Amino acid sequence: MIRVFAALVLFCIGLAQPLHAQEPRDAWVQIEAQPSLLQAQERARDYSETLSDVNGFDIGAGWYAIALGPYTLQEANQQLLQLRRAGRIPRDSFVARSFGFGQRFWPVGGGAQPPAATSAETGDDAQSDAQAEAQTDPDPQPQPAPEPEPQAPDETPAEARRSEAELDRAGREELQIALQWAGYYQGRIDAAFGRGTRGAMAAWQEANGFEPTGILTTLQRAALIRQYNAVLDGLGLETVTDAEAGIEMLMPTEHVAFARYEPPFAHYDSTSDLGARVLIISEPGDQNTLFGLYEIMQTLEIVPLDGPRERQADSFTLQGENERFVSYTEARLRDGAIKGFTLIWPAGDEERRTRLLDEMRASLTVLDGTLDQGFVSEDAQAVDLVAGLQIRRPLRSRTGFFIDGRGAVLTALEAVQNCGRITLDGDTEAQIVAEDADLGVAVLRPETPLAPMQVAAFQTATPRLQAEVAAAGYAYEGLLSAPSLTFGTLADLQGLNGEDSLKRLEMAALPGNTGGPILDSSGAVLGMLVPGKAPDGVRLPEGVSFAAKAEALEAVLTEAGVTAQRGTGTDMSPEALTDFAARMTVLVSCWE
Repeated sequence: MIRVFAALVLFCIGLAQPLHAQEPRDAWVQIEAQPSLLQAQERARDYSETLSDVNGFDIGAGWYAIALGPYTLQEANQQLLQLRRAGRIPRDSFVARSFGFGQRFWPVGGGAQPPAATSAETGDDAQSDAQAEAQTDPDPQPQPAPEPEPQAPDETPAEARRSEAELDRAGREELQIALQWAGYYQGRIDAAFGRGTRGAMAAWQEANGFEPTGILTTLQRAALIRQYNAVLDGLGLETVTDAEAGIEMLMPTEHVAFARYEPPFAHYDSTSDLGARVLIISEPGDQNTLFGLYEIMQTLEIVPLDGPRERQADSFTLQGENERFVSYTEARLRDGAIKGFTLIWPAGDEERRTRLLDEMRASLTVLDGTLDQGFVSEDAQAVDLVAGLQIRRPLRSRTGFFIDGRGAVLTALEAVQNCGRITLDGDTEAQIVAEDADLGVAVLRPETPLAPMQVAAFQTATPRLQAEVAAAGYAYEGLLSAPSLTFGTLADLQGLNGEDSLKRLEMAALPGNTGGPILDSSGAVLGMLVPGKAPDGVRLPEGVSFAAKAEALEAVLTEAGVTAQRGTGTDMSPEALTDFAARMTVLVSCWE
């Protein structure tokens, strides 16, 4: 699952150092935070099954933290290391202190506030010693109450206005951005603290237990900014300088690390179960190179088809998203060099992704140099890889054939079931307009009309048994750029179970051939190759294939509003038949 880690809200500063020998038990190992109380309670319950000392606290801004403790600071750091190494807590857990925690919601009945974290706390062992001493001393002297730790005094509204006046424009804009992020401010980011900004400040103060004056004190401004930046904690956000690529930028180093160079990319692969990745883009080139990269990126698996994209004269941005991840790419052409990056992040973690993306974009610094384009890794040399990245592949590819002059296609139903998108020859999208589940066929209509070079002509005369036939199709599911012919013979005029709509063939057809036309020696279509139907538990011998009969196919076409062509011709040579079949055959692909 995607974990959202929140940091502590700093409500006070300048705490006095403890005067006692015992270190206070005010440290916690924060392991997770959730944006709703119900989710946090469920996660706390789950953790309590395998871990001890599980607590849950409200940490403000609608977030709820799950933490282990309380411990001394040394104990907390030891627990953090041990549990991380054992894989029992998330990799980006961290040590937190008590003063950032609000109301406790777990364990139920465990008290509304976190245990006191003052210098008077000495631990169970010290308490036992004091009790023993009191029992042996016949006249114990009353001990003075410990002095409360001094709190940093907050500012009056007048003082807050004076400290606020010292903010520069960037600081004032940052406060507006943080208030907007928290859901209190809806106006423009203009660094002007008018009625809308003051109202947002007052609403935030009230929600966080402060007097709603509409003027944030220094401490309150710090608390708001800490809330705003909490989503970035646990990412290990650090500046990474890649001298080879000539780029410097912030990266989530807790989750990605440099892996290899595959020009034009420097790969920073995932190092945690989050599954995040970063690519640095660096190559010499001109506008043609930039535009070529824009097109190539959209063929890659890391750039899903859904999402906004924009290309300008000297730059482009691409965003793609599916149910598993979101990727964002930007690249710019400057002084003969193309520089940019790609961030790949799990879906469902939008708040953290967008904040991280803003930080990465703002920090991107272009240095001298580009990646050596002559370098080619052995790992990257594969027909379905570009610079070490997987080309987007369909879920499956089968064969179809044109049945009218506007590009309607007949194919196998199993080729196009449960597809997010269907394409003809890789780029023309098509829709199912008719299907026959019993026969196992479907009729497709391209979204933009096509003009096929050849349209199928059906032969409905009864062929003779043992006649030579050929299946045209993409046997290797598009790995080869053109269809091929697979030859066989007509073994029977019905299926194994006596089906009148099928013919049995002696032909070693591959799955990619499914949906392709079965041709006689003149090029007339005798039927369509369909998946073999065998009883459960029965495995057919190799070389047994089945075809839906031409007359059954014609009935489906009639229901779809397509008039099937008929015709006979003279026998062709295998070479001529191959060329003829290629003009009517099309690759049908099913995409996620």
